[in-house]
Amino acid sequence: MSMQIGGLNSYIDPSVTSSVTGKGLSGKLDNMDSAASAEELKEVCREFESYFMEQVYKEMFKTIGSEEGKDTSLSSLVDYFKDGVIQDIASQTTDQAGGPLAQQLYEQMKRNYGITDEE
Repeated sequence: MSMQIGGLNSYIDPSVTSSVTGKGLSGKLDNMDSAASAEELKEVCREFESYFMEQVYKEMFKTIGSEEGKDTSLSSLVDYFKDGVIQDIASQTTDQAGGPLAQQLYEQMKRNYGITDEE
């Protein structure tokens, strides 16, 4: 599953945005077995880290105080685009930081599922 947000249409139409959800990741892990490849497991771990970072950023965003006299039309516009932008930032953070959480998850799950790097 690609986490890239492609163009303005993905912001306008929520069905275009490929958002990773906790249920989606859980479903992928439920279907994981020893026949799964190491690359599939790495991708699931990377997606989880991106999802985790997205949740962290959303909680951080909530700590920003609201201004009493702010323009409601501007506020609506910001709310409209906020989730897509946060998803994109979380994905970029995971890609740029090298995914230390994803690597730790991968190593642990590789042992749990008996997946070897030799394919």
